[in-house]
Amino acid sequence: MTELGCPRQRAVSPGDRDDRAAAATGRVVSRETGQGAAAPPALGGVSRETPLRTAAAGSTESPDTADLPMAAPLRDELSAVVSRETEAADAARERVSRETGPGDVSAAHEPRPRADGRIPWARPQARRLITVANQKGGVGKTTSTVNLAAALAQHGARVLVIDLDPQGNASTAFGLDHRAGTPSIYEVLVDGKPIAEVAQTVEGFTGLDCVPATIDLAGAEIELVAVVAREGRLNKALAALQTPYDYVFVDCPPSLGLLTVNALVAAQEVLIPIQCEFYALEGLSQLLRNIDLVRAHLNERLHVSTILLTMYDGRTRLSDQVAQEVRAHFGDLVLSPTIPRSVRISEAPGYGQSVLTYDPGSRGAVAYIDAAREIAERSVVDGAGEGSGS
Repeated sequence: MTELGCPRQRAVSPGDRDDRAAAATGRVVSRETGQGAAAPPALGGVSRETPLRTAAAGSTESPDTADLPMAAPLRDELSAVVSRETEAADAARERVSRETGPGDVSAAHEPRPRADGRIPWARPQARRLITVANQKGGVGKTTSTVNLAAALAQHGARVLVIDLDPQGNASTAFGLDHRAGTPSIYEVLVDGKPIAEVAQTVEGFTGLDCVPATIDLAGAEIELVAVVAREGRLNKALAALQTPYDYVFVDCPPSLGLLTVNALVAAQEVLIPIQCEFYALEGLSQLLRNIDLVRAHLNERLHVSTILLTMYDGRTRLSDQVAQEVRAHFGDLVLSPTIPRSVRISEAPGYGQSVLTYDPGSRGAVAYIDAAREIAERSVVDGAGEGSGS
């Protein structure tokens, strides 16, 4: 029976309301996490992606937890270039082993005791030149460069950071003056000025220096067009550097132009930060092909030594899927720690600090310390000598 054209509503008991609420909640959770997916991990500690899924005998995977559909063509595209990079990394380890010999650690590279009580990490047997590159912007290149360098310096290493990005974000993060006209990497590349004359000491750290970048660097690519061997300007400057740095990090701009090529020619190792989102995978094969070209024609020692997963969000399945794709392709090249999305990491540059000094106990600071420790531990097998080998 109806009143005013409306059907009579059945009385709803409190139990019915509870059942409906539970069903609605289940539908929302299913859309967010996938049918049968585990609950998001707690955010109290450093974010870690879940272990790689392995297909058990006779097990089936639901459509909601299947691999990313758009990742299939990328797997085929990456497979060839990744195999070349892993072969190059293996060859680099063998070459270093022959050059240094087993157990060949000089007294000059033993860990130095620290007055602040921090336990020093093992120092590399020879200077490690590491280019931090990825042509996609916003993946954490500068943030990773600054915080890895700061963590290594805090634990006994002598570190130089070269800011090769005209935006000068690494210089800002270290609280350095990089206004137009400040002696910078521009003078090194264009005028041939020694690196030691433009490097600035980073306040609050022992053994950490930075070569700043100014807006003048934006015109360097045009000014170097007519210069002979323009792709080797940075390599030449680093070869003349006498300061005994353990690590030299080169922070590249988000492009594959002449500045990035200079960084690739100068270094032996490439560290690639990869954001845990799908777009970050798309440009990776192009970067690897360019690294392959530089190795073939300009720098035979160049190889990808380290992959760092950044901006990992433990609340989403997407971060976990991207992390699985990267680890499946690159294996041991990927560092075990992942860098979580963290407000503290984003806030630190606004105060001219790394996250290690801005909030030492934050998840981001702990994650970068763990990543830097693993890089230091790999120095025993991955450390390379100076020069580009070209």
